[in-house]
Amino acid sequence: MTPAPVSVSVLDLAPVGSDSTPAQALRDSVRLAREAEALGYHRYWFAEHHDVASVASCSPAVLIAAAAGVTTTLRVGSGGVMLPNHPPLVVAEQFGTLAALHPGRIDLGIGRAPAADPAVASALRRPATEDFPAQLGELLRYFGHRGDDESSVSAVPALGSSPAPWLLGVSPRSAALAGMLGLPFAYAHHINPRAARASLDVYRSTFRPTDRLPAPHTVISVGAVCAETDEAARRLAAPASLLYVRLRQGDRDRPLPSPQEAADHPYTAEEAALVAAQSAGRFVGSPATVRAGIEELLALSDADELMITTQVSGAAERLRSYALLAEAFSLGRAAVVA
Repeated sequence: MTPAPVSVSVLDLAPVGSDSTPAQALRDSVRLAREAEALGYHRYWFAEHHDVASVASCSPAVLIAAAAGVTTTLRVGSGGVMLPNHPPLVVAEQFGTLAALHPGRIDLGIGRAPAADPAVASALRRPATEDFPAQLGELLRYFGHRGDDESSVSAVPALGSSPAPWLLGVSPRSAALAGMLGLPFAYAHHINPRAARASLDVYRSTFRPTDRLPAPHTVISVGAVCAETDEAARRLAAPASLLYVRLRQGDRDRPLPSPQEAADHPYTAEEAALVAAQSAGRFVGSPATVRAGIEELLALSDADELMITTQVSGAAERLRSYALLAEAFSLGRAAVVA
């Protein structure tokens, strides 16, 4: 097969399956980062989610440190740090430290979504009314110089050790902010597929060049599950569909179900409609099926990079999916699926 038209990366939520534990899921993710490097993936980003039993990735900075320690060339980052949940100074210190220890390899993907649950927001000790653009400006200033007119506080590890900042989003509003600030923009197609093209168009039309980034640059993240056949892939993808239904119903206390549990679930008409809507943002099938669908999206979106998140029950199945995709897109020197 011909190589992918863009670089391909991984977005990892450290999924917790029904036969696993959060601790095992975290170890599996660090191991997958090492395998992803060998397979030829370009970036490896960790998400931030709190109080969701099916997701172990709640502390991107810690996972980045672990993954960077077992890899040598892979860019490792956050996808993303939800800035409303954190003091900007602490984020700057954490990522400045990471960039100092792993120069040229750390990405700081920044999101604006605060904790949706009031109890989680309270546990994080963060007010719900902070101005995100102001927070973002404060964070970026820590990587620029020792302070501004309002503060002489410095994020010492960030002085001269800056990660590559990205703004994440699912709407034209976030896209416009990224463009006006001259930041690269990561669009989460797996969350909101309908607004992808409009958001990327807004980003490009509002982009202001900077010394760091003279031209707009985008990555689009998609959900994908790959197996040897379309039927096998659909079976592997079914647990994430059932999980999505449960989350929409307010049930965050159960892990990612098994394929058998998903197959046995008696979906109501309302639940089936939720699954159909969720499936619109995913690419599920054989390597040829998934590559064809993703290449069509890349042509429509004109994104510069592709990022793939795979939610399946089982570390071996997840690695197999990424290995098959690496082979389908002819990534790297060791894209072997044995």
